[in-house]
Amino acid sequence: MIRRGFWLLAGAAGGIMGYRRVSSLTRQVSETLGARSQRQQAAVRRHWAREAIRFTRDVREGMDLYSARHQRASRPTLGPGTRARHSARSTYHDGHDKREDH
Repeated sequence: MIRRGFWLLAGAAGGIMGYRRVSSLTRQVSETLGARSQRQQAAVRRHWAREAIRFTRDVREGMDLYSARHQRASRPTLGPGTRARHSARSTYHDGHDKREDH
């Protein structure tokens, strides 16, 4: 129990230290990004918008290719062949049929 408490405290201390470092780093980065001119910020936004559009086009194209390659036959999914084999007959764990015991 003492070992678990030690690791709990060590994890909590490490998490707090990590959180403080990450928040400090984020603050520094946001200050650096905030120092950009309006023209640079607009260029960065346009770049991210262009990349997002390219990504969505790639995803759509990939889904079209997938759909074309995996054409499914139009057959019912809830037919008699899809039921469990033993749904009409329940058995005990020893292998006897319940209907035989009545």
